[in-house]
Amino acid sequence: MTAPTATAARTGPARRRLAGALIAVCALTAAAGCTALPGGAPSGPSYQVSADFTEVLDLVPQAAVKVNDVTVGSVVKISLSGWDARVRMRIDRDVQLPANATAMIRQSSLLGEKFVELAAPTGEQPTGRLAGGALIPVSRTSRTAEVEEVLGALGLLLNGGGLAQVKTINEELTNALSGREATVKDLLNQLDTFLAGLDAQRTNITKAITALDSFSDQLAKQKQTIGAAVDALDPGLTVLAQQRQQLTTALTSLGKLSDVGTRVVNESRDDTLASLKALQPILTQLVRAGDDLPKALNFLLTYPFPPNVTGAISGDFVNLHATVDLDGASILSNLLTVGPSDTGTSGTPTGSGATSQHGNSLLPNLPGLTGPSGSPTPTPSPSTPGAPTGGGKCGLLGILLGCGS
Repeated sequence: MTAPTATAARTGPARRRLAGALIAVCALTAAAGCTALPGGAPSGPSYQVSADFTEVLDLVPQAAVKVNDVTVGSVVKISLSGWDARVRMRIDRDVQLPANATAMIRQSSLLGEKFVELAAPTGEQPTGRLAGGALIPVSRTSRTAEVEEVLGALGLLLNGGGLAQVKTINEELTNALSGREATVKDLLNQLDTFLAGLDAQRTNITKAITALDSFSDQLAKQKQTIGAAVDALDPGLTVLAQQRQQLTTALTSLGKLSDVGTRVVNESRDDTLASLKALQPILTQLVRAGDDLPKALNFLLTYPFPPNVTGAISGDFVNLHATVDLDGASILSNLLTVGPSDTGTSGTPTGSGATSQHGNSLLPNLPGLTGPSGSPTPTPSPSTPGAPTGGGKCGLLGILLGCGS
């Protein structure tokens, strides 16, 4: 009885140690995220679709396929299709997805299993329906970042990245902005105003860009014409290049001429001002003459006749228009009037009309006799030197009787 008791006593602690080890293993596996075995095959009717991924990580067959975190199927097979991995899935027939659905490989937890999530597209309008045998291309598939990738990027940032320089950057930025807060604030306000103006002119900017695009299109259409124009400019540019020395010399000479002209103007300024001052009286008199000077020049062209005589000249004849007063009393008075004849200062007999060598009046002074201009013929003034003078008249009867003899 003693031996069995000792054996039982020895096996009891061994069993307790084995149980503790199993509990520890289960605890470690639980801490590592161990869950139930994967698998979510639909129990009822289903259809199969495939998706191509650039990489599937550690996705395994029998992994779950979810829609909105609800298991709707499972992974049937994972195969290689070219340089991509093709995942074939079986989905419950009652699940309806658009034809442009997307697929993503995700994790159930930080260290959990991988599964495939199917969803409608977010950047475009869902169209059609995902049917059996359909293939989701690589352009609509993706995957989440692995924990190892996150930790590696974090390690790169902490070890070889710029995290150590953040303090230096902060200090330098503080030193740069210290004492300039008002200026920086004003700059930000101006930047905000500028951006607001750009936003308000967004339509005009769009129109300008559109017009520039149209202009560029027209230039592209006229490329051959522009090329021909540029080719046509080549001879002219060649000539200009050949004549560059002459053009440079001409410009240099023009500069020297300008200097000489400036010097001449400066040195002759006083004389020019004096000449202008001397011309001032002449110009003043010309201004006072007014319209008389043009009229005198006009009369000078037809001297000794008045300007309106040109209308009366026909060849070598001059037309004369006279108006004669045929009043009977005036005619009789002119015929019968006899006056004494006088002798002027020069000793020449004078009268009212032209005189003969004896002093008799040869032309009675008929009133109303007008000249070519239509004005009465004037009687010579007694004060005019050499003009006939006298206060009386000699009519035709007086001339016959020897008036003034």
